[in-house]
Amino acid sequence: MKVASHAVARMLGTWQEGPGPAHQRLSDRLRLLVLDGRLSLGSAMPSERDLAVALSTSRTTVGAAYRTLVEHGYLATRARARATVRLPDDTPPERRAGTDPATIDLSFAAPPAPVEILHAAFAAALEQLPRHFERHGYDRSGTAELREAVAHWYERRGLPTPPDHILITNGAQHALALLARTLVSPRDKVLIDHPTYPHAISTFTAARARLLPVAVAPSGWDTAQLQAAGRIASLAYLIPDFHNPTGLCMPASVRQSLRLACPTVIDETMTDLALDTASPEPFAMHMPTAISIGSVSKSIWGGLRIGWIRATPSLLERVQQTRYATDLGTPVVEQLATAVLLNEGRTQRPGALQQLRSQRDTLRQALTEHLPHVHAPQPAGGLTLWATFPQPISSRLAAIAPDHGVSIAAGPRFGIGGAFERNIRLPYTLPPSQLTQAIRGLAQAEQALTRGATGAHGPAPVA
Repeated sequence: MKVASHAVARMLGTWQEGPGPAHQRLSDRLRLLVLDGRLSLGSAMPSERDLAVALSTSRTTVGAAYRTLVEHGYLATRARARATVRLPDDTPPERRAGTDPATIDLSFAAPPAPVEILHAAFAAALEQLPRHFERHGYDRSGTAELREAVAHWYERRGLPTPPDHILITNGAQHALALLARTLVSPRDKVLIDHPTYPHAISTFTAARARLLPVAVAPSGWDTAQLQAAGRIASLAYLIPDFHNPTGLCMPASVRQSLRLACPTVIDETMTDLALDTASPEPFAMHMPTAISIGSVSKSIWGGLRIGWIRATPSLLERVQQTRYATDLGTPVVEQLATAVLLNEGRTQRPGALQQLRSQRDTLRQALTEHLPHVHAPQPAGGLTLWATFPQPISSRLAAIAPDHGVSIAAGPRFGIGGAFERNIRLPYTLPPSQLTQAIRGLAQAEQALTRGATGAHGPAPVA
């Protein structure tokens, strides 16, 4: 696969900013693009001349950056051919992934499993399982038990929902991928929050869509901009409930007034994680045509790969036809266990929410003590802070942070065009002692950056 020069330029964003020679800044940023997967292994890079033109820099700068990447094993070259992306042979996969046991991982925004609750749910599911043995096990829409449980979950939140409006998936990410394959054609425009969930960007990029980013400012969403973008988009994807990564919650007044001209996918995976406010009403109460997706990965556990789509039966039938090309259904035991959890109201656990509040407070206190110049507003819910640094150092900080015992998700992972170099996402899902230690390590990494250090490892994956 060949990567166009303009595509690389968009991913690089404002690479010129920062200390050191231009070729070093360029090679460092390209290396990060390789390590976090935005430049795929085996893909062919643009020629030095083409990339120099796209970046408005000299061919000498690009050539020096390419040579540095070749020397360190991130590019492979051969005569009369484009350089191709690779990884160094001597880089163990666990170091590339940022999963060194000694490293505190702040790249995943996911809570630990509630052991007793999960154990009881699976025990109940195993008791119910025998009545499914006479069937083939390939449920096109999901088990009746879980579709009814999800429908009742919506009804308890004030939105009447028949079970035939529910399709069960293997997590919310799977739900979004199925909708993208069903509703998006190459070159279609897709409206997204900016910043937004990184895997949503990957999903729409894989569908060869053109992304229309609409800024989510510290003050929230701009209704006029959303509606203007919606008039030229083929699809919209929004996260109004404790937005990932900012933690913002769309006000009821905006929900009531927002009407988009295109099909709108609403990601509700964070809905049950209200910390300082009431849980928001389902978006579809105000926009009946909205397509809702949800899961229990954030409210219960990421290892429970169960999600769903709420939409009209006619659309769900189209999604089912798309699904046949990739999978034949969702595991039955996990569905039965999730139905138990939903019916018992386990997605809202006061003890777990109180623990998240305490961990959020610990994280903010650690920032105040060790990184006082970093601005991180307190979100009303969700799992993360959206921290802003005075300088655009996010990608370089992600590269060097593992050397100081912490891995982070750099800001540009949550946007397009290299945006958000001043931001990092900081989850508060770890124990307080680890959060404090992680921020100490982050402060040490920032200090090392000012001395001109470069990272030996790469950024971690994001969830």
